[in-house]
Amino acid sequence: GQSELPSPVVRDDEVTIAARRRRKKVAFPSPGSPVVSTATPARSLLRTPASLYRQAVTPRVPDVSSILATGGRTPRYTHTPRNALSSLNLDDSDWTNTMYTSPVSGLENTSFFTDDITNLSSALLKEDDPGEAAAASLFPEFLGSFLKHSSSAVFELLEEYQALCQDKVDVLQSVVLRAGQNSKTAGVRWLLQQENCSWRLITSLYRDRVQLALEDDIMTDMVVPSESEKVVVEQLFQRDAAIRQSQLVVDWLESIAKDQIGDFSDNIEYYAKNVCWENTLHALKLRRQSGAAFTVPLVTELDPDAPLRQQRPLADLDREDDARLLKNLFTLIRAGMTEEAQRLCKRCGQAWRAATLEGWKLYHDPNMTSGSKELQPVEGNPQRGIWKACCWRMADEEQLNRYERAIYAGLSGNLKPLLAVCESWEDCVWAHFRVMVDSLVEKDLMSSGMAHQEVETLPREYLEANWTMEKVFEELQASESKRVLEETREHYHVIQKFVILGDLDGLLEEFSGWLTASKPLPSHLLRFMTHLLLFFRSLGLALKEEACVDVLKAYISLLIRDQQTDLVASYVSQLPAELATAQYAAFLETVNQPELRPRCLQLATDAGLDVAAVTKLVVETVREKDETEFTHHNQTLESGTTKEDLRKIDVIDWLLFDPAHRAESLKQSNAIMRKFLALQKHDAAKAVFSKVPEDSMREIYCQWAGIGQTTPLPAEDENAIREHLCIRAYLEAHEAFTDWFSHSSSAPQKPAPAPDAKFTERVANEMREKEYQASLSAWSCRLDALTEDVKERIYNVLLFVDGGWMIDNRQDSEPDSERSHQMAALRSLCLPRLSFLLLSVLQNSSRHQEALRLADIISSDQHRLYQV
Repeated sequence: GQSELPSPVVRDDEVTIAARRRRKKVAFPSPGSPVVSTATPARSLLRTPASLYRQAVTPRVPDVSSILATGGRTPRYTHTPRNALSSLNLDDSDWTNTMYTSPVSGLENTSFFTDDITNLSSALLKEDDPGEAAAASLFPEFLGSFLKHSSSAVFELLEEYQALCQDKVDVLQSVVLRAGQNSKTAGVRWLLQQENCSWRLITSLYRDRVQLALEDDIMTDMVVPSESEKVVVEQLFQRDAAIRQSQLVVDWLESIAKDQIGDFSDNIEYYAKNVCWENTLHALKLRRQSGAAFTVPLVTELDPDAPLRQQRPLADLDREDDARLLKNLFTLIRAGMTEEAQRLCKRCGQAWRAATLEGWKLYHDPNMTSGSKELQPVEGNPQRGIWKACCWRMADEEQLNRYERAIYAGLSGNLKPLLAVCESWEDCVWAHFRVMVDSLVEKDLMSSGMAHQEVETLPREYLEANWTMEKVFEELQASESKRVLEETREHYHVIQKFVILGDLDGLLEEFSGWLTASKPLPSHLLRFMTHLLLFFRSLGLALKEEACVDVLKAYISLLIRDQQTDLVASYVSQLPAELATAQYAAFLETVNQPELRPRCLQLATDAGLDVAAVTKLVVETVREKDETEFTHHNQTLESGTTKEDLRKIDVIDWLLFDPAHRAESLKQSNAIMRKFLALQKHDAAKAVFSKVPEDSMREIYCQWAGIGQTTPLPAEDENAIREHLCIRAYLEAHEAFTDWFSHSSSAPQKPAPAPDAKFTERVANEMREKEYQASLSAWSCRLDALTEDVKERIYNVLLFVDGGWMIDNRQDSEPDSERSHQMAALRSLCLPRLSFLLLSVLQNSSRHQEALRLADIISSDQHRLYQV
């Protein structure tokens, strides 16, 4: 008996008729009409384990009968013995089992949009831009998926991308139904549909390409002579990657069309009819009974060729039914649903037409090679050449309906009639690739000596056509259809073109052009471009580094603009190390909320960024933005703190979150304070000083000892600690002088005695005089104490230990000319000023002897302060 094992590429099971009846009906679209998919979940084109890296590589033995069917699947990694392959069974009972899964299978007891989606769409409609609001979660979701999957599970990742896009399309569809097809939401939905389709194409093609690269090392192509067309073409698909991938493109385009059709089987009126051309039949019966002549000429016979042979029409209603049927048949074939098209023909009483859709099958007699005593059924069409030549001539017959011509043009590889009904870019690409696969198969059969004589009678342009993928897209560029030309330039179609061609350099050039264009790219397109490049990187493909960096930088800028703070670090980490540091530092400059700063640094650490280098660069960038020169100041009064100064004070916080960065925080705070002191912004310098934790110096020494170092602290760190102490001494001296000056200016006022005062007034005057003397005594004591304090603190600066104020102890550090210049300038700015301040304090206190001592100290050779 005939074994009914499934072919390696049998499509997913179709749901039962009973299940379909319980679901809502969907109107049948015309081909090329902008119909929106309402259901199909993201689906892999190949039945392949998700991670190809975890599967053993096995030889490919595809079932090419299914490959060459309109809508067959390229069998890449499933293998079935050739003698177990079954031929197509057109019996009514089994037609549903060779179909795709319905886009809404599994939803028998619910409407397509659940209550949750309906409630969500109601909430979204209240937003200013509901489409963007609904799709905004894709940004963190894509990153979550990217981080979750290891580099060996790249195809699982792509399938998750598809699922994420499809989920959002489903939500947006319910919003569009309520907001209208011309709403902004419809535009976002279209973007995500295109992205979903693109991920599906990339998954399919690159599974094949990566598998091919793995197999090339362990397989050699062997062509075994065979008498079977089917075996010859199987071998062709096994060894020729170009034809295999061309078929994958056909499969992909058919899967998109199938998504758009939806579940229509209960909605076609022909299903109730079992008689072909019943109106014409009725008219002929009436004529036979009455014997009257027709008022309108009709065919007199009802065989399939009668209208063309007799040059007479069918009844008007039959002509309308036929035209509608043929259009729907073409839509089914365009969606790769040949079996459904045959089923429809049979239900409409046109079993002969169903049979004409069957003749493409390659001939194969398993009894020739099986060696079994039991006869097995023969597969395919032994007269395929005659069938194909007839199909070609039917496609060229101008009197036939244009959809009927297109149906047979698709089966015979006749491009011109097929293009006549193709309206969209996808339709035209499908037509070209379908014809290209057909042409390459026939050429291979001819070269193997198995061509049918009738096929060789087809026009030379078909037999001699040298189709390539590049030539297909060149033809599309020259299309006469305005719509096709416009769609050719759409971003997603350009990406799909370069993915099909495998031309990554060309793709990156396009990306660069888009980024430099004046019109900003849609945010979802930029996200797609970024994740596409990351996918190519994960496969180890060679990419132009500059273009990749530009795309990543553009996407990072978008995330920063949209305040997607948590996502930035992971994408920055994909940049080259030096550039990543600069990019993340630029981002941190924009983070002004103190509560977000620790989070940003933690994310940078998790992403593997050099946090120490990043925070150092942030501080340096902010402190170097000031254009003021480091020169002698002319003003004698304290300068106020500006908004820019506050930014410099604030930026030090970036170095204080991690104790390991204390040494750097000391160096950077010193640099900021040097500038403030030069400009006499003492309050600003004090604010910076107060930011640095008191235990910083102890922490630096503890960290050095903690890593097991017995040698002295590095010279840079030791000098930074000394400079910090120098600045502290100066700020303390300045504060002491400020206190002294404030106190000396607030001496108590002596009460004026009233002349000719009475007794009571004299007593009151005496009381005031006593209070004055007490206040004066307290003030003088306080002034003496403050004078001693300011003298001591200024001497701490003038006579700073171990070499002098703002002079490094260790000279073995790396030279820093800018720092050295600033420290020398501060000595010449601050030491003379402090000397004059101390002199004025001593003179005002009538401490002339100590003033002379100050002069001696300044002129002494021990301290050489006179050289400053």
